[in-house]
Amino acid sequence: MAIKKILNQKSLKFLEEYLNNPSPTGYEWEGQKIWMNYLKPYVDEFITDSYGTAVGVINPEAKFKVVIEGHSDEISWYVNYITENGLIYVIRNGGSDHQIAPSKWVDIHTKKGLVKGVFGWPAIHTRKPGKEEQPSMDTIFIDIGAKNKKEVEAMGVHVGCVITYPDKFHVLNKDKFVCRAIDNRAGGFMIAEVARLLSENKNKLPFGLYVTNSVQEEIGLRGAEMITQRIKPNIAIVTDVCHDTSTPMINKKAQGDNTMGSGPVISYAPAIQNKLRERIIEIAVKKKIPFQRHASSRSTGTDTDAFAYSNGGVPSALISLPLRYMHTTVEMVQKNDVENVIKLIYETLLTIKDGDDFSYFK
Repeated sequence: MAIKKILNQKSLKFLEEYLNNPSPTGYEWEGQKIWMNYLKPYVDEFITDSYGTAVGVINPEAKFKVVIEGHSDEISWYVNYITENGLIYVIRNGGSDHQIAPSKWVDIHTKKGLVKGVFGWPAIHTRKPGKEEQPSMDTIFIDIGAKNKKEVEAMGVHVGCVITYPDKFHVLNKDKFVCRAIDNRAGGFMIAEVARLLSENKNKLPFGLYVTNSVQEEIGLRGAEMITQRIKPNIAIVTDVCHDTSTPMINKKAQGDNTMGSGPVISYAPAIQNKLRERIIEIAVKKKIPFQRHASSRSTGTDTDAFAYSNGGVPSALISLPLRYMHTTVEMVQKNDVENVIKLIYETLLTIKDGDDFSYFK
């Protein structure tokens, strides 16, 4: 059955709520609750682990297991040092960009609730032209309006508190989704939509489907490393974001040529199982789903690597969503690309049979 419409108003409401909720690496559980609540009508049961990865399972009794996966965490900061006059220095939790920090609002998460702050920066009038110090991990700092260290601590802020940006979801020019943390809660959103479509279209799968929203990708694929050992899948299809390289200051010779609005990006890398990738490409061609290609040297840098090299080797593939301004607070994707990633995963699943073997030696 051909899919006529992918996203609806309920989908978009979920996407906005899910993106707006902070889910920094190591603190993903509130976002996972939102995700599981949305997914609940479309799966048979859930698996969770002690670090927060959540898995919705369809046909849990089946022996043959297929994973579709995204990751739920976003980049953030940790409080690392509080000065005697009440300013706060930070370290990264994931790949947070120090250059965009000055003048940004932040939320510091404490046991007493959120504490608002700003990344301060010297006024332009006070800096010497040609000798200006640049934003770096040594120069950026947070000001919460406290007069000294004691007042900071009285507000509940201490070393180890996690810090996120509060930037909210917007739709730009009708079809561009903009927010922080699209990397990669867009992935969790898209795999949830695949599960919804399977349910609404009454598709009966001949295998167990494990809709997996992993934690801690931003600090080394850790959530995927843990959950793949528990699921022990036969096949894994991972979705993440990749760079739109059409904007200024990006070298296409180094980063490849992928453009927002031109369709899902199908990856080539040692971790990608070639026969599974070719199956996905065949489906894209057959169903007239636009797609792009991307090559990665050595590793993909995504949860694909964790699944591929687990359990003696799991045939794995990566379908990426082209994204502008990665690891900023204005990450941007195009609606049509989101819909086409969902459609490509959905249509690929409909071709997989119980016991499908992607071996080179059969």
